[in-house]
Amino acid sequence: MLEQYEAALENWIGDVVVHGDDDALFASGYLQGHIAVVLSELEAEDDSSLTALDNKVVECMKLAREELEGGDFVLVESAWKELRNKISV
Repeated sequence: MLEQYEAALENWIGDVVVHGDDDALFASGYLQGHIAVVLSELEAEDDSSLTALDNKVVECMKLAREELEGGDFVLVESAWKELRNKISV
């Protein structure tokens, strides 16, 4: 399952690089780093469920809310929703 998440992330990033604007590139790059950490944690915990992924990303979003300006956070949150939709397909 983790491989599917990684593949969805790579495909999504590739699409953003080709078609995205500067805001999309920023948000995808920021999110990519967090998702890479989350996937490593899930692998170490031997839990590849979508629920576990969601729970860990919720924690990342809390950190993002503290780190980022309001508009940047909105971009990252929107990027996560887009990626999450691609993962769940």
